[in-house]
Amino acid sequence: MIQALIAGTLLAKPEIREGKNGSSFTLAKLRSVAGDGESLIVNAIAFSPQASAMLLALEDGDAVAVAGALTPKVWLDKQGNARPALDMIVSRVLAADMSELIQGVRG
Repeated sequence: MIQALIAGTLLAKPEIREGKNGSSFTLAKLRSVAGDGESLIVNAIAFSPQASAMLLALEDGDAVAVAGALTPKVWLDKQGNARPALDMIVSRVLAADMSELIQGVRG
């Protein structure tokens, strides 16, 4: 597994979901720009309560950085071109205005 820190922009408001065993987790989708200027989609999932709460405090379009275990993937677009994507199990969340988020998580 690759440990990574990825910065990007949220493509939608993160959502909380419930697993089959009743445990909750949070899903988020980010757009990150690679060194060559190509956009990458990062599919993020958070299981820890702290990371989930911080993601849920963010809105569509917010800048965010996530750290965790990364898995590279490939998907085919409508034209049949192979496109890169990344799946991440998020362990930490960093955002532009951490003070408000931390108060919301602790409060």
